[in-house]
Amino acid sequence: MFTKILIANRGEIACRVIATARKMGIATVAVYSDADKDARHVKLADEAVHIGAAPSRESYLLADRIIAAARQTGAQAIHPGYGFLSENEGFARRVEEEGIAFIGPKHYSIAAMGDKIASKKLANEAQVNTIPGWNDAIESAERAVQIAKDIGYPVMIKASAGGGGKGLRVAFNDKEAFEGFTSCRNEARNSFGDDRVFIEKFVEEPRHIEIQVLGDSHGNVIYLNERECSIQRRHQKVIEEAPSPFISDATRKAMGEQAVALAKAVKYQSAGTVEFVVGKDQSFYFLEMNTRLQVEHPVTECITGLDLVELMIRVAAGEKLPIAQADVKRDGWAIECRINAEDPFRNFLPSTGRLVRFLPPGQTMHAADTQHLLGVRVDTGVYEGGEIPMYYDSMIAKLIVHGRDRNDAIAKMREALNGFVIRGISSNIPFQAALLAHPKFVAGDFNTGFIAENYGKGFHAEDVPHGDPNFLVALAAYVYRRTRARASGISGQLAGHGVKIGEQFVVVTLGAEGQNVQTPVSVTDFDEKSGSSAVSVGGSSYKISSEMVLGEIRVQGLCNGQPFTAQVARGTPRNPLALRIAHNGTQLDALVLSPRGAELYKLMPYKAPPDLSRFLLSPMPGLLVDVAVQPGQAVQAGEKLAVIEAMKMENILFAAQDGVVGKVVAGKGESLAVDQVILEFA
Repeated sequence: MFTKILIANRGEIACRVIATARKMGIATVAVYSDADKDARHVKLADEAVHIGAAPSRESYLLADRIIAAARQTGAQAIHPGYGFLSENEGFARRVEEEGIAFIGPKHYSIAAMGDKIASKKLANEAQVNTIPGWNDAIESAERAVQIAKDIGYPVMIKASAGGGGKGLRVAFNDKEAFEGFTSCRNEARNSFGDDRVFIEKFVEEPRHIEIQVLGDSHGNVIYLNERECSIQRRHQKVIEEAPSPFISDATRKAMGEQAVALAKAVKYQSAGTVEFVVGKDQSFYFLEMNTRLQVEHPVTECITGLDLVELMIRVAAGEKLPIAQADVKRDGWAIECRINAEDPFRNFLPSTGRLVRFLPPGQTMHAADTQHLLGVRVDTGVYEGGEIPMYYDSMIAKLIVHGRDRNDAIAKMREALNGFVIRGISSNIPFQAALLAHPKFVAGDFNTGFIAENYGKGFHAEDVPHGDPNFLVALAAYVYRRTRARASGISGQLAGHGVKIGEQFVVVTLGAEGQNVQTPVSVTDFDEKSGSSAVSVGGSSYKISSEMVLGEIRVQGLCNGQPFTAQVARGTPRNPLALRIAHNGTQLDALVLSPRGAELYKLMPYKAPPDLSRFLLSPMPGLLVDVAVQPGQAVQAGEKLAVIEAMKMENILFAAQDGVVGKVVAGKGESLAVDQVILEFA
């Protein structure tokens, strides 16, 4: 067994590998860029080596520096994690040639299966069902349009070396095929250094289900059940679960055996994933094989009780797999939510900056621990006060739960999301909570188009129905009264002018464009117990008790005898005196006033926001990689204006209406802040 390994990655996956290495008594070496000098994985590792500047092409994608770091520190093996060089056949070969063990498949397996064009041809030869398409690299956007027409729209345009949603577009017409091909090539060149692109038929209403395989150097290959990964946005997975609520035992067995046959055909060693697109009649087609550990591997670890990172390390050290196919378990139900640095209320644009507050829910399961299951686990590479840089992907953490069955897992996940506090940057937690409450998700009735179909016009807080909206109003009144009670106990108040608590209040729910709703409430103590109040709202009564400390964001307690977790923060962008209540994906902004204060508040004029339609503003922090127009140029609605790159994704900004460009304010190559002016219309 190795005594020291180097992790050629960053973020949560580097921290995940360190956890298993520590359990096995193996020393670890981290590598880091300028942007990551204070990162969590650097602090956790036994040693750390600086390998370059912040952009990944100047650090994490430099094989020479990573191998030099392994040589310098005496590491006997390299774990590539996922992304970056993890599926780079040249890197794997060089590591092997240097006499260092690669904790992943052999380079020839990566070459055969890591390349989507080559793997599709190989799958065809192995009599595996594949989707119709053009399997050779396409040389131009014009040729891509012609091929797309021949196959028939819709088509999927994919980078051969792509992964993680990078270099992938769906086109429904010639214009989308032309632009999609160009964007795919650019993203693939920047992310993977390989701009080959191919096209295949897009199967409508598909499910994305993948099989986890594991092979050793002795010819043994097994499959560890499946993962349901159909809840996707822009082809990036949002929620994953194991097992799938859709497929039958017979389909599971057939897919598993086909995945194993494919892995054996390329002498696969290590953990890998065979991805399938599955039709509603449970017919399945091979998509691709990911020759690495997947982001969503924890859900498989939960239902099988296996540490996949440990098994990867043991296989790389030459050991045989410790289990046979008959020993693979399937216990309970696991769900993973990817917690990303993006703003769901601004069309999921990236959100970078400092994590002012980072308070995950309490953990009862931990990475590398397969003994304590049926609980909550958080895999992360960040910490409170740390920075989310714009150079890498948007993941803040992975939240994993393991339940007795699917309904138990959903309930656990909703409660865990309610208690996950992130401040300073935006996160997709409200969106995750809304997805988990959606009736079709709960019923297991969804496909890869689920998010596009149900949230096609974006995600808005008011779009999420709460099971009991009066509870949010009651909680706002409860927290406000607790604040008044504390204020009334402050010593030294002027006699006759002290703070009075009161029992009658009005909760003013702040709506868009000054559309406010006023709800009278009464709040009285019950049980003569500190922290307990009976709140009456619209004929409903809520007996709320909590040991919350005023000023803390996370509030936990009992409401009418049932436990709850919610978040309460003072101050919103529109009103610094308002309370923001968040629970089960629903957000309520409210002022709690005295009855007289509420009467006066009705007389306050509404101040409309300024008209910014004359400006093109940067919707996110990022790098301005292209300005497609000149001053004086007439543009039409839908015309491309600029391209911003953030978190490895290209974001194209289009004109919302016809107009003439007056002045270009920001220059190509400039780092932009959110809402920074890029250009002005005449």
